[in-house]
Amino acid sequence: MNNHALVTRLREQLGDAAVLTDTDVTDAYSRDMMPLADSGKPLAVVLPSDVEGVQAVVKACAEFEVPIVPRGAGSGLSGAANAIDGCVVLVLTKLDKIVEIDEGNRLAVVQPGVVNLDFRNAVEKHGLFYPPDPSSYDWCTIGGNLSTNAGGLCCVKYGVTTDSVLGLEVVLADGSVLKTGRRTVKGVAGYDLARLFVGSEGTLGVITQATVALKPLPQLPATLVAAFNSTEAAGEAVARVVREGLVPSLMEIMDATSIKAAEAYLKTDLGTSSDCKALLLAQSDSGGEAARRELAALEQICVDCGADLAYATEDLEEGKMLLQARRVVLTALEMYGVWLTDDVCVPRTRIAELIAGCERISEEVGLRIAVVGHAGDGNMHPTIVYAPDSEEEFARARIAFDAILDVALSLGGTVTGEHGIGRIKREWLEKEIGEVGIQVHRQIKRALDPGNLFNPGSMFSL
Repeated sequence: MNNHALVTRLREQLGDAAVLTDTDVTDAYSRDMMPLADSGKPLAVVLPSDVEGVQAVVKACAEFEVPIVPRGAGSGLSGAANAIDGCVVLVLTKLDKIVEIDEGNRLAVVQPGVVNLDFRNAVEKHGLFYPPDPSSYDWCTIGGNLSTNAGGLCCVKYGVTTDSVLGLEVVLADGSVLKTGRRTVKGVAGYDLARLFVGSEGTLGVITQATVALKPLPQLPATLVAAFNSTEAAGEAVARVVREGLVPSLMEIMDATSIKAAEAYLKTDLGTSSDCKALLLAQSDSGGEAARRELAALEQICVDCGADLAYATEDLEEGKMLLQARRVVLTALEMYGVWLTDDVCVPRTRIAELIAGCERISEEVGLRIAVVGHAGDGNMHPTIVYAPDSEEEFARARIAFDAILDVALSLGGTVTGEHGIGRIKREWLEKEIGEVGIQVHRQIKRALDPGNLFNPGSMFSL
C-alpha cells in the first residue's frame, strides 16, 4: 500500500495540523516512560479532535493496512503505547471535554483526553469524588487510565479504574462505534463489554468516551504512621488489618532502602530509629469520630505487632508532610542513578516475603532496590536503581526486573497490579495465565480486530 497516499488521505480528512510526520516531532510520541520497552518509528502521529476524526483514522488505516497505536499522555510504564515501525500513533489528548456531570445520579461522561487531576477537581466542585488516582494523576489522561486499568494509592478502599466505569464508547476496527454499559446503578443486560475494553491496552478498539460513577466527596483525611524494626512485623500488621475488616482509604508501605532515600532527599528524619526496616502509612477519610476510631484500631494493631513508633494525627498539613515521604521516593532515588520500577501484586499476607525476595535479588545483582507499594491491596513497586551510562548495570537491572516477577508468581501473585503488560511482560502474561488463557485472548482479539489493526504485538502476539 502507498503510505504517502494514506498521509494525504488523513490530511484531507483531519487537516494538516492534525497529521504530524516530522521525525523530530513524532519521536516524542513514539514511547512511554518504560525504558525496557522497544519502540519504532511511526509513519505519522495523528491528533483527531472528535469521535468522527477517530473513525476516519481507523477506516483509512484499515484500508491501507497500516497498524494503529492509540496513545494518551504517554505516562504509562509498560510500553503499551509505544510505536512500531510504520504505524500511525493515534493521540487522543484533543478529545478533552467533560461532557456531563450528573450530580443527582452521581456519574459523569468524559472524553479520554481529560487529565485525571483536572477531572477530579471539576467533580469536586459538585461535592463529588472520582477515586482512581495514579501517581501521575496530575498529567495522565482518563483514556490512558482506562486502557491500562490504572490504580493508585486509594485502591484499597475504592478499587481500580474499572470499578468506577459504567459504560464506554469505543471505535471498533471497522470504524463503527460501540456503546457499552449503562447509566443506572444496576444492569446485567448481555456481556459486560465495558470491562472487556478497560485494561485491553488499545488492542481491541479506541475508547472515545466513558461514563463513570462518582462518590460523595470524602472527609479530609486523618493520618497514621508506624515504624517497624522488621518487614515481617509490618507484614503481620497489614494482615491483621485485613483480617479484622478495617478498610482505610490508604495504606502504604516503605522498606528500609526507600525510607533512607526519602530522608536523604527531604533532608530530615521521619522520626524512625536507625534500625527501622519498614514504615506503614495509613489514612482514614471517614471523618470525625469514625476516623478517630478507625485510626485508633489501626494504631493498636501496629503496636500489638511490635511497632517501635505509632503516631496518628488529624492535622491535615502534618498528614501531608508524613505522606510526602512516600510520594517522593522515586524522585529521591534519582540521587543514586536512574530507576526502573516494577509492578507486581501479591497476597497481602505475603508482602514481607516479597520484600525479602527483593533484598536477595538486590544482593545478587549488586544494585540498589527500593520497595514501596500499596500495602492495602498487595500491589508493590520494587524499584531498581542503576547508572544511566552503564550498559552493564542496565543489563543487571533487566535481570532483577524479571527475577522480581518470578518471585511474585511464586508467592501466588500477579506480574502486574496496575501498570499493565504492554511490550515488556508479554512472555510473563503467558506464564501467569497459561496456554489456554492466551488462546482465549487471541480468539477475542481475532473476533474484534481480525486484521490485527490495533497495537499489534502488545500484551501478546497472534
